[in-house]
Amino acid sequence: MAKSPSPSASRRPRYGLWLLAIAALAVGGAAWAFREPIDGYGRIASAYSARVACSCRFVAGRSIGDCAKDKLAGMEAVTLVEDIETKSVTARFPLVAEATATYRKGYGCVLEPYEG
Repeated sequence: MAKSPSPSASRRPRYGLWLLAIAALAVGGAAWAFREPIDGYGRIASAYSARVACSCRFVAGRSIGDCAKDKLAGMEAVTLVEDIETKSVTARFPLVAEATATYRKGYGCVLEPYEG
C-alpha cells in the first residue's frame, strides 16, 4: 500500500522560491539605488561608442564588425547599428541609453542632439 504524503510535507516552505524572490529584490534594490551612476555611465558609453564607431566606419572606411573590436574594456554590452543611407551609427546600452553619431562632410562624425 502506497503511503500518502504527510500534511506537514505539503506545507513545507519552498526555500528555492524564497531565495529567488530575495535575490530578485536585492538586484532590483541595487539597480534602483545606483540608477543615477548606471544612467550616466550608460549615456557616456553609448555616446562614446557611437562617435568612435562612426569615425571608424565612415572616415576610416572599415567595416562595422571591425570597428566593434575597438570598444574599450567594460563596453561589451554596447551594441552598434549602422545606417548606410544616413551615414550614421547608433550605439545602445541595453535598457539605459542610446546615442547616434552621423558623418558630416567637413566635420567628421558628430553626435546627434540628446532627446531624453
